[in-house]
Amino acid sequence: KSLVGPAFMDFAGSGIVHLVGGIGALCGAIIVGPRKGRFDPETEAEFDGHSVPFCVLGTFFLWFGWYGFNPGSTGAMHDRETANTAGLVAVNTTLSPCVSGLLVFLLRAKVVSPKLLDVGGFCN
Repeated sequence: KSLVGPAFMDFAGSGIVHLVGGIGALCGAIIVGPRKGRFDPETEAEFDGHSVPFCVLGTFFLWFGWYGFNPGSTGAMHDRETANTAGLVAVNTTLSPCVSGLLVFLLRAKVVSPKLLDVGGFCN
């Protein structure tokens, strides 16, 4: 029992999955390094940005997958308590990215320079 509130619940080992993935990505980035010419002022204009429509489409695909994985990670829905837990997980799966995406969108539009509407930041 936790002394400061609800105990930490790591659904489906997501903590270790993200830790291993993050360390692997960091090692890969260190080994491979930046793209040649990416931060060179002479060739910087040659690098195009990401495709915003594909970024949004990929975000929707990922988000849709979370609805199967996250509530399914509760393990069961055989009674009212477990069904409520799965429902709470689905609500959190909806609200968390919405609020954080809107916050990033508004901060980039009103606070952080250059003050632009950033759909890629919203999706990230």
